[in-house]
Amino acid sequence: QVQLVESGGGLVQAGDSLRLSCVASGRTFNSIALGWFRQAPGKEREFVATINRSGAYTYYSDSVKGRFTISRDDTKNTVYLLMNSLKPEDTAVYYCAAKLTPAAIITTRFDYWGQGTQVTVSS
Repeated sequence: QVQLVESGGGLVQAGDSLRLSCVASGRTFNSIALGWFRQAPGKEREFVATINRSGAYTYYSDSVKGRFTISRDDTKNTVYLLMNSLKPEDTAVYYCAAKLTPAAIITTRFDYWGQGTQVTVSS
């Protein structure tokens, strides 16, 4: 089992930056791949970014590539999502997800999910 707790969401203006954090517990942190997803009102949950268990590989959706950065700190059992140049269309509940896998990149079939943190970007 892996427990995930997100934090760092809030209300910001377009063009601002925000950093989300997700603390994981329950398994050896360096055995899990991590990802961020988001769900806007009335829309399906969508993939945002992922990082493999070593931190050597990352992958982003086209909508956030170049603006968002995913990283992990194994000393703190934490994965981060740094979001720059935020746009109103980035408004959503952001979820952290985890999977026990040696794969370099995964974007689906995560096994564990956090409760989510709200990000609202005003224009």
